[in-house]
Amino acid sequence: MLSKSTISLLKSLQQKKFRIEHGLFLVEGNKSVTEFANSSYQIEAIYHTAAIDPKLLKLSGKINFTEISLNDLEKISSLKSPQEVIALVKIPAFPILNTTALKGKFAIALDGIQDPGNMGTIIRTADWFGIQHIICSADTVDVYNPKVVQATMGSLAHVNIYYVELAEFLGSINMPLFGALLDGSNIYKTDFGTEGLIIMGNEGNGLRPEIIKLVQKAVTIPRGGNAESLNVGIATAIFCSEIKRNSYK
Repeated sequence: MLSKSTISLLKSLQQKKFRIEHGLFLVEGNKSVTEFANSSYQIEAIYHTAAIDPKLLKLSGKINFTEISLNDLEKISSLKSPQEVIALVKIPAFPILNTTALKGKFAIALDGIQDPGNMGTIIRTADWFGIQHIICSADTVDVYNPKVVQATMGSLAHVNIYYVELAEFLGSINMPLFGALLDGSNIYKTDFGTEGLIIMGNEGNGLRPEIIKLVQKAVTIPRGGNAESLNVGIATAIFCSEIKRNSYK
């Protein structure tokens, strides 16, 4: 049985200010916990019911496993239907962005993405297509938000996330800057070359004017129907797919 203080701590991590204060976040579900356990992230504890996947119990002996009741699991979970395992994970220092690591590759830049589900989808998509770096504006949603972590399905453990003053960063980097804009060139006719940053904008407002000024190549996904806009997570997936397709030419 978990103590009231432990339950209070774990529940508080659903809020950013307490994640920052304690330097901790939660990961839920067998698959996601396994991905983080096999990464460079440091797991402080794993709380689980008797229904835990036995394979998880064979993880490093340095991890503190605590079996809890379903009732306690429901108290600390952020999900309506809690899974059988929750890991308490240490937030690492955000990596220092070494621009040389971006050379010869593609990376994603995010300008004010606010929806946790979209953020999680973008991270998972980047992981699928082998994009290792995502550069975020300072006001982009926290990647350790429980809804973001859940939506990544463990891919957060594989992708490097950076928070920067985006306009300043884009103005200083010597790489092609592709911006997702409604009045850009057709994505299916765009030559992306061999490296660059794909800049995706806020769900409601798109790219900010100061970011648009820095875009070197505006690119659009041509509309074939009547929808007013395209979800930023889906749009990012299409950009990633086109970049990957171009690499096979």
